[in-house]
Amino acid sequence: MADVTPSSVVSPGSTFDLGAFVGDLNVEDDLGSDDVSLEGLQQELEECKNDEVVANILSKGTKLRDYTKGVENDLRKVELDSIQDYIKESDNLVSLHDQIRDCDSILSHMETLLSGFQAEIGSISSDIKILQEKSMDMGLRLKNRKVAESKLAKFVEDIIVPPRMVDILVDGEVNEEYLRTLETLSKKLKFVEVDPMVKASKALKDVQPELEKLRQKAVSKVFDFIVQKLYALRKTQNKYPNTSTKCPFKVQCRYVITFLKEHGKEIYNEVRAAYIDTMNKVLSAHFRAYIQALEKLQLDIATAEDLIGVETRSSGLFTRAREPLKNRSAVFALGDRINIIKGIEEPALIPHIAEASSLKYPYEVLFRSLQKLLMDTATSEYNFCEDFFGEENVFYEIFSGPFGVIDEHVNTILPNCYDAIGLMLMILIIRQHQLIMSRRRIPCLDSYLDKVNISLWPRFKMVFDMHLSSLRNANVRTLWEDDVHPHYVMRRYAEFTASLIHLNTEYGDGQLELNLERLRMAVDDLIIKLAKNFPKPKLQTVFLINNYDMTIAVLKEAGPEGGKIQMHFEELLKSNTTLFVEELLQEHFNDLIKFVKSRASEDSTSSNDKPITVAEVEPLVKDFASRWKAAIELMHKDVITSFSNFLCGMEILRAALTQLLLYYTRLSDCIKRIVGGSALNKDLVSISSIMYEIRKYSRTF
Repeated sequence: MADVTPSSVVSPGSTFDLGAFVGDLNVEDDLGSDDVSLEGLQQELEECKNDEVVANILSKGTKLRDYTKGVENDLRKVELDSIQDYIKESDNLVSLHDQIRDCDSILSHMETLLSGFQAEIGSISSDIKILQEKSMDMGLRLKNRKVAESKLAKFVEDIIVPPRMVDILVDGEVNEEYLRTLETLSKKLKFVEVDPMVKASKALKDVQPELEKLRQKAVSKVFDFIVQKLYALRKTQNKYPNTSTKCPFKVQCRYVITFLKEHGKEIYNEVRAAYIDTMNKVLSAHFRAYIQALEKLQLDIATAEDLIGVETRSSGLFTRAREPLKNRSAVFALGDRINIIKGIEEPALIPHIAEASSLKYPYEVLFRSLQKLLMDTATSEYNFCEDFFGEENVFYEIFSGPFGVIDEHVNTILPNCYDAIGLMLMILIIRQHQLIMSRRRIPCLDSYLDKVNISLWPRFKMVFDMHLSSLRNANVRTLWEDDVHPHYVMRRYAEFTASLIHLNTEYGDGQLELNLERLRMAVDDLIIKLAKNFPKPKLQTVFLINNYDMTIAVLKEAGPEGGKIQMHFEELLKSNTTLFVEELLQEHFNDLIKFVKSRASEDSTSSNDKPITVAEVEPLVKDFASRWKAAIELMHKDVITSFSNFLCGMEILRAALTQLLLYYTRLSDCIKRIVGGSALNKDLVSISSIMYEIRKYSRTF
């Protein structure tokens, strides 16, 4: 800004000649100067012709020069007015100028200060960056030192041998604390053996001799401990075997054996051999004692003479001293013996309790108890050997003795076992035990159970064939009894067959079904031979009906599994019932039946040489009318005394009366066709009367 001096400032009260100061402004002179050029004017006018002001001027015809001169005069006047206003405000402008100069000085000073601050801040920022870098470096070094300290601490912890650990391993007793310390020693021994950097460390040279001494001492001490436990285990002569989980040696030595296996291989092999030998002998002795105790509880069921086709008077069923009479039915009937399968997982018998109670059991009960104890003991021992030794062979070496003891017992029992039902129950017991071991996921008894199963089937087949041979080779003369009631041989057969059918429902053996069919054919032949010993055909039929009916009833009691065998006897019962009905009616109404069958169907109008006459029929009608009720009563008594099954007898009587009604109805129809037959109506018994008698006997039963 230009300085305004005091001499140039005009006071507000003085008169100022603006025209003298500015001078005369002559526009015309300016226009007449040589510098004015009209070139391009026409073009500019063309471009501005649309402008409103220009258009107005042109339309009024005003001269451009005059208009310009007017504009210039107006501008000059405005300019002179503006200068006058400026002169009036000159003092304020001088004051404003001073203020601006002072502000400029202050701002210049502030600029100097801020420039200094900026330099200082830049220096501080550089220092802060240096500090950040140093901090990150120190943090990284700290982290590395912590990692190194941690590894070093772990190394020191893993390699040092605390005095307390030495005291426990050298002088302490083998207890839980000792086992924990032993585990710590094992970790240290593994640490110095596994890490190659540890082997190269100087610290190991000082510690390794001490660790080796502790290892030898620990191996020696735990070996002595195990030997003592094995010795105590050998001296323990419990009457019956305990399960392996109860053995104190196994509870206390879980880690001891592992330690020996890892850090004392030779000693471990000795311990392994000693354990196998000890457990083999202990379990063998225990199972032998248990078997001897079970043998005292055995209830004899059958001998070689207890066969279906053996005659009672010459068999051992009545003469056998060892077997109470009440147990004879168990030879052929299943009865409550099936409960052994339902309670397959019940605990094994405790012999001294049963002996104190004077209880006796069929052999399959003792067999299940022995096998149950073997399963539980083997399961526990197998799990122990897997956990402690990690070797499956240890189990089989241990149980070679118990298996031998049990095999010896079973091989002694089986040749003298003639109880076919008991043998089949034992087969089912083995099958159930195989399923139990499968659910437990324990395979150690697979081969043993298969072997027992293989030994049971041939014995069962042999005993079954003995029953079959007894029927085929039966002496009919000694077996026959002058009695139409069910024969004891047939009852034995029915009970025996029903028992095996019921048991085979669970097992599903097709070969057994074939054998039962062979047995059925043999008993069919025998019962027919026995029936032929009766002098009268009627008695033969009654005998067969009684036996067939009894057989069907027994098969039904065993359950709905009778199948083809039951259907076979139902057909035989039906055919023999029809035969008996005819025989019974012929006995009391022979003439009537003979006439009806031979003449009643003839047509009276046919050209027959001998047509039916009233005289021929009249005796039959009068005879029937005079004694039909008495004959029915005799038939009733005959049925009551002939058939052991009351319901079966009543069904047969009802069938006989129904057949009699049919015969008499045919006779009545025949009389209606005879010339003059109406004369006999007075002697004819009404059909309703006969039906009334039939219903009366039906209500009786």
